[in-house]
Amino acid sequence: MASSALNHYRSPWTRTLDLDAGRRQLLDWWHGPDRIYRAGKAVHDHLAGAPASCAYAFTLFVTWWTLRGISDFAGHRLILSASTNLHNMRREPVQVLVASAFWTDGGFPWVIILGFLTVMAFAERWLGTLRWIMVFACGHVGASMIVVTGIAFAVHHDLIPLRIAVASDVGSSYGSTAVLAALSFHLRGTPRAVWAAGLPAWFGFAAWHGRTFTDYGHLTALCIGFAVGAVAVALSRRLERIRDQRPASTLRLPGDTTPGPIDPPPPAGPRVRENQPSADGRSESTLH
Repeated sequence: MASSALNHYRSPWTRTLDLDAGRRQLLDWWHGPDRIYRAGKAVHDHLAGAPASCAYAFTLFVTWWTLRGISDFAGHRLILSASTNLHNMRREPVQVLVASAFWTDGGFPWVIILGFLTVMAFAERWLGTLRWIMVFACGHVGASMIVVTGIAFAVHHDLIPLRIAVASDVGSSYGSTAVLAALSFHLRGTPRAVWAAGLPAWFGFAAWHGRTFTDYGHLTALCIGFAVGAVAVALSRRLERIRDQRPASTLRLPGDTTPGPIDPPPPAGPRVRENQPSADGRSESTLH
């Protein structure tokens, strides 16, 4: 029921993290008894609350193991077939957009896997699995499409070599960058400002120094993450204001067909009964 859901609506986008309070809680936890047991339980609870991040990390391990078991030539062909380059995006855009996110080019992706099991899992526990997937997908798909559009424009005007149209481009970095940008809305005060300013500085320096389409893709994904987070926070605050300003009994959303409260019947007043015969035989109105 839409009205009942809105009565209890509390978006994770408006839940912020106080790092000072978190640090104090961590110190209290560290000085408690049974530290090793509680640490193992904390790790278990952390990973159990982030099924998508854990599944993603396991998938990256499987794809790396697959590349390890085949020849270098076959592995290179496999990476090229899953790349979001201009050639593949013109032929099979949906397939390569999905497949490119689950492959890595190079050695064992221990940094990426560790990042998914820590930072990405933390973000998923904050947002929830569905919201986390949506932010990740917006960053990966949006940045890939914008980058390939820029490559198409540059190739058409002879600004870059034609070989860029068939270059390899796989990985989860675009989606992860968007989630990192969205994480800034989970912080408050100075940590939020530092995080929100540090990410553009880091990726901006990488783009200025490297000047590859992947570097520009990271900047694009960062902007997408900030935009998604800003829109989500604004909508969440609006819904919560609606919830707080209207009584729970009258809070209804458009299209909600749930029956509302039934108004009580009006109090019974004196009724007039017509044509009651009087003692002398004449008809007259009487009140009851």
